[in-house]
Amino acid sequence: MTMPQMSSPAGPRRAAPGREPGPPISRRAFTAAGLAAPLAGLLAGCGRGADAAPGVLRVLDSYGNEPDSTFIGDALTKAADAVGVELERVSVDGSALIQKVLQQGSSGTLPDILMLDNPNLQQIAATTALRPFGELGIPTDGYAEGILDACTYDGQIYGLAPTVNTIALFYDVRALDEAGVEPPTTWEELREAAAALTGDGRHGIAFCASADYEGTWQFLPFFWSSGADETAIDSRPAAEALGLLQDLVADGSASPSVVNWGQVEVKDQFVAGRAAMMVNGPWQIPGMADVEGLEYDVVEIPVPAAGATSVAPLGGEVWTVPATGDSTKESLAAEVLTAFFSDESQLAMGAERYTVPGRTALAEQYLRRRPEMETFTELVGDARARTAQLGADWPDAATALYTAVQLALTRQASPAEALARAEEQL
Repeated sequence: MTMPQMSSPAGPRRAAPGREPGPPISRRAFTAAGLAAPLAGLLAGCGRGADAAPGVLRVLDSYGNEPDSTFIGDALTKAADAVGVELERVSVDGSALIQKVLQQGSSGTLPDILMLDNPNLQQIAATTALRPFGELGIPTDGYAEGILDACTYDGQIYGLAPTVNTIALFYDVRALDEAGVEPPTTWEELREAAAALTGDGRHGIAFCASADYEGTWQFLPFFWSSGADETAIDSRPAAEALGLLQDLVADGSASPSVVNWGQVEVKDQFVAGRAAMMVNGPWQIPGMADVEGLEYDVVEIPVPAAGATSVAPLGGEVWTVPATGDSTKESLAAEVLTAFFSDESQLAMGAERYTVPGRTALAEQYLRRRPEMETFTELVGDARARTAQLGADWPDAATALYTAVQLALTRQASPAEALARAEEQL
């Protein structure tokens, strides 16, 4: 379908979820902060340490940029009004959120409601700093499997995401039409399409392969769709997935600069006409709405062979109730989040933020509001949580993967060699 022209919300968009609200933090950081051991002793009586009035709940999140800050703030306020409480909200930069949580956890001053990037939840839950939703009576039925995987630790659910996102393949409709190229569905078709679309100052495809968690995020659809997984990152399927990206750079279909580009820079290449296709997420859509002459569409990221399933990574933030030791405020926080997770709240936030409601049954209603989100909505149903297999150990694998991608794309090692080194690192 052709993307309609949309008015972009005022203010800058938040950066991509592969980067914000910040990377998962290593276990070493938890140990250094004194959180490797359970927090139960620190949490006793910490409701007094918060210095908040009885009817006021403290909220910590990383939505510091507009328009997300307003969208989220309005939804939280509406939920709080329904419960009859007030909120004292603090937003910090995404890169500083986890350090703030570590500091508050070690001092017994955690907030009453806490937002986390979904790969961080299991690490925080492992410290006993969060309350299980089952104990609080917060409904968890009807959510996409990837959301529940991301929010489950030791058999219990500790958070939920009202809306989520993932990545797909954007393509320039006019560029493909002029080249007589169909949107690729397999890796071989992707190679051929990218080569055919390269020339006259334009690369066939752009993607992010930076040396950070954002680079890993963009590699995951190729890695997972090949049949590889995090338990053995040096597998043959993993090498084939990395080999695809290496070949795209080696033959000029992708710029060597992909190793330095974040997802914002990838979008900039696409809208400037310097890339005919790009791997990116729906948070870029508002920023492309007013680009004159740009007509694009979105499809799933190609798979190794026809009939294979395109496995996308699950992005988005989850909301939790810290174990503050104040049972009254914990119960009120649970009520606020229950209202915050309501169907209408999810639909409204999804439409405003170009994110997909967490409850899969809302897909049809959501697409009536945002038909341009069809591909992303379909992908979210099967999107995989990054911590689904390794849990709190995921950050080590993420680091190993982006290191391997860098080695291969800069021709310092073959894909197999790069992944073998990464496996040794783990």
